[in-house]
Amino acid sequence: MSARIRTSFPYETTHDDLLVPLQDGTRLYARVWRPLTGEPVPALLEYLPYRLTDETAARDWQRHPWYAGHGYASVRVDIRGHGNSEGMPGDTHAEAEAADGVEVIEWLAAQPWCSGRVGMFGISWGGFDALRIAARAPEPLKAVVTVCSPDDRYDHDVHYRGGSVLAVGMHAWAATMLAFASRPPDPAHVGAVMWRDMWTERLESVTPFIHTWLEHQTRDGYWRPGGVREDYGAIRAAVLAVGGWHDPYRDTVLRLVECLPPDRVRGLIGPWSHQYPDRGLPPGPAIGFLQETLRWWDHWLKDTDTDTDTDTGTGTNGVMAEPLLRSYIGDSHPPATVYDVLPGRWVGDAAWPSPAVTPVSYGLQGAPVLVRSPMHTGVDAGRLLPVGNDADLPPDQRDEDAKSACFEFEVAAETWVLGRPRVRLRLTSWAPRGQVIARLCEVFPDGSSTLLTRGVLNLSARHGRDRATAWQPGATEDVTFELNGIGHAFPPGHRIRLAVSSAYWPWIWPQPGSEAGFTLDPAGSALQLPVRARESDPAIRFEEPEQAEPLGVVSPVTLDEPRPERLVVRDVAAGRWRLEDDPRFEDDPRHGGTRVYPDGLELTEDARETYTVDASDPLSARTRSDWSIRLHRPDLAWDASVRTRSEVTCDAADFITSDEVICKDGDEVVFHRTWRKRIPRTAG
Repeated sequence: MSARIRTSFPYETTHDDLLVPLQDGTRLYARVWRPLTGEPVPALLEYLPYRLTDETAARDWQRHPWYAGHGYASVRVDIRGHGNSEGMPGDTHAEAEAADGVEVIEWLAAQPWCSGRVGMFGISWGGFDALRIAARAPEPLKAVVTVCSPDDRYDHDVHYRGGSVLAVGMHAWAATMLAFASRPPDPAHVGAVMWRDMWTERLESVTPFIHTWLEHQTRDGYWRPGGVREDYGAIRAAVLAVGGWHDPYRDTVLRLVECLPPDRVRGLIGPWSHQYPDRGLPPGPAIGFLQETLRWWDHWLKDTDTDTDTDTGTGTNGVMAEPLLRSYIGDSHPPATVYDVLPGRWVGDAAWPSPAVTPVSYGLQGAPVLVRSPMHTGVDAGRLLPVGNDADLPPDQRDEDAKSACFEFEVAAETWVLGRPRVRLRLTSWAPRGQVIARLCEVFPDGSSTLLTRGVLNLSARHGRDRATAWQPGATEDVTFELNGIGHAFPPGHRIRLAVSSAYWPWIWPQPGSEAGFTLDPAGSALQLPVRARESDPAIRFEEPEQAEPLGVVSPVTLDEPRPERLVVRDVAAGRWRLEDDPRFEDDPRHGGTRVYPDGLELTEDARETYTVDASDPLSARTRSDWSIRLHRPDLAWDASVRTRSEVTCDAADFITSDEVICKDGDEVVFHRTWRKRIPRTAG
C-alpha cells in the first residue's frame, strides 16, 4: 500500500542544517525541521551514522517534515566520524556514541525553540541507540520509539546467535561498516578545502570491526555494556517498542513489554520486515505509523491525547489505553520469498506474559536418530535482514527439511501461536564442538513447507553464553533453547514440523568437527508452543499510512543486465556450494546503481557478498564482501570513491580475516591499506 502524501499540515515548517557542539569541541552535523510558531515545542531526535545528506535523506524526508508539520522540532544527527560530523569513527555502538547522544539531547532541550522535552526514535541502529541512551536516563528524554532494534549486542544483533558466530551477519556487517566508515565528508556541506583533511584524518583511524567482534566469542565484558538487557530498569523514558514477525529483532518487543513497568511501555508487532511500518514494503499491510507515533509523542511530550473528544476536550482513547501488546496473528501462507500482504488479524494482550497464552508441549516420537547435516544446509534460510525485496524470505523448505531430522504434529483444530517456542532436546554429541538448529515449519497438504521461525544453540554455550564448555564426545545431555517469536494461525489439516539440523550455513559458522553431528533421542525431547486463545480484537485499528512529500531522488535507468538478488551455485564435482547475495539495506531496499539527489549529488553503490562451503568440510567455510562507492558532484568537480574487499576463512584453530580499503580523490589514491589477522577460535 502506498502512503498518502501530505502537502499541508497544521503548521508551516522550515528546515536548517547546523552543527551541534560537544564538550570536547567536536561538532556533529544535524538537520532540523521546525514548525513556524512563536511557542517552544518538543524535539524529536533520530541519531545514527548513515549520512543524513545522502544515504538516508529520502527516508528522512518522509517523516521528519511530517513531525514538524504536527508541531515538533524533528532533528536528524549523524554520529561522530560519519557523514559530515567531525571526529573519528569508533566501534559500533561504542560508549562514546551513547555519551555524545546524551549531550545532543541536553543541547536540544536548551534551545530557545525547544520546550525542554525530547523524544528519540529510530529503526535498527537508531532504535538501539534510542534504548541505550534512554538507559542513561538524561532528564529531558521523556519518550522513545524503537523500531526493529536489538536490545543485546551479543546474542540479538548481527554478531552471534545462541553463542554461535552469525556468519551471514557478522562478516557482512563488518564489511559494510568498513566501507561506510571510509566514505568522505561532502564538500558541499563542510567546505571545498576542509573535506579532504577531514577524510584523510578519519581514514587513519579506520580498522575492520570484524577483528574486535571475533576476539570476543562469548558474552564477556566487551558485550554486556553495549545493550540494555543487563538492566531494563535503567530506562526511565516511556518506550513504544515496534517490530515485525519477519525482522530478526522482534523479540526485543516481547522482552521490553515484559520487563518495563506497564505504565510506560507499549508493544506493537506486525507482519513487517526490517522497515518502518508505513513504507508499504513487503510484507504488508502497512499502517499509519506516523499517526500512531504522534499519539505517543502527544501523550508523553505535550501531556495531551491525539484522540480527543471534540465536545468535552478530553482524551477518549489515548495511546496508553491500548493493550500492553498489540500483535498480528498471520494466517497460513504457502512458502514464497516475498508477500505483498499477509492476511491475518490483530490481537491485544493487557499483560505479558499473557494469561491468554498457554504453553503446550508436544513430545517428539520415534527411535534415536543420527543428525549429520551437510554443511550447506541453510542456503534456503533467506536473508538475515529482510527489507522488502523479492528474494528476502525463505523459499519452500522441503530441501532443508530433507537434510534435517523432522518431527510432525497434526493440527486437529485451528491453533494460534503467539510468543517464543521452546525446544528441549536430548543429544549425544560425537565431537567436542558443534551446534544445533531448530526450525518450526508449517506443512501443507501438498507437502510444501513454510518456515515460520528458528533458533540456534552453540553446544559449547549450553551452560551459558558467557562461557565455552566443551562437550565430552559420546556423552548425553539435555539442552533447552528458545526460537524467535511468532504470531501464526495453523489451520486444521495442516502439520506442524520441527526440523533439527547440525549445520545452517551461511547463517551459522560451522564448528570444527561438527561433520560428526549428534544423535537426537526423541524420548527425552519436546517442542513447546505458546498457544493463544483464538479471540481477535476488532477494536485494534490503524489509520492509512501517510508521509510528507518525497525528496525527489532519481535513479537513472541503465542498460546493465540486472543480476539476481540471491543465487545458489553448486559445483557438482567438488561438492562445493556458493551463495551469491546482492545486499539491500533498510534505508532503501531497492538501492544500488546510481541515485541523483536534488542538490546535484550523484551516489553510486555496488556490493556483492559470497558464501562458500564444501558439503562435507566445516573448515572450508569462506565469506567475502566487495563494496564500491562513488560520490560525485559535477558542479564542484568532486569525484571521490571507496573500494573495499573483506574475507574470512578458517582452520581448526583460527579465523583468518583479510581486509583492504582503497580511497581515491579523482584518480589520486589518498588511502590504501590492507589487514590480515588470525584470531583463535575460542568458542566459535
